[in-house]
Amino acid sequence: MSSYRQLLIFVKNPELGKVKTRLAASIGDKEALNVYRKLLQLTHQQTRKLDADKTVWYSSFIPDNDLWDSDSFHTSLQQGSNLGNRMLHAFKTAFQKQPKSKVIIIGSDCPGITTELLEKAYQALENKEIVIGPARDGGYYLLGMCNFHPEVFEDIDWSTSKVREQTLDVIKANQWSYELLEELNDIDTVEDLEESELY
Repeated sequence: MSSYRQLLIFVKNPELGKVKTRLAASIGDKEALNVYRKLLQLTHQQTRKLDADKTVWYSSFIPDNDLWDSDSFHTSLQQGSNLGNRMLHAFKTAFQKQPKSKVIIIGSDCPGITTELLEKAYQALENKEIVIGPARDGGYYLLGMCNFHPEVFEDIDWSTSKVREQTLDVIKANQWSYELLEELNDIDTVEDLEESELY
């Protein structure tokens, strides 16, 4: 089993009116942007010291200067018409870079992501083909694999409560071994925010 670890971090460029739109409907664009900046900072804190080859994948453009320092993070631009296509491209790029890798992707919406949880995910890939961090809304906050399986990104109803269930259906149909991490909550609505420690 390869010890080479890659972490893909999907982020949205923090622009007013373009992030946390469901949350913004309740608290306004400016406050939603502030919340998202806090989430980015938390994600940065928990990934900065992680022993892995880390790439930040931006949604719109690669800025000249932001909190993702070039000493610790590579940068790239998401490509694809939907979330599945964009993740597929990122995983394909990672496995092309280093075919024998443990590759994990996370977003920047989950305040519960910790360095310890990421270590646990990499540990799961020692003897499982795939690891998933389930989100309470039916999606997932983390996906990892030790071999490239593009099938997990095909025919999925993205941005719905069916994402995790459909992904697991694909995994089971192909008889790949997998492990589920603890369930966490993304920050998408004002109720999510009120339940979190960000509030």
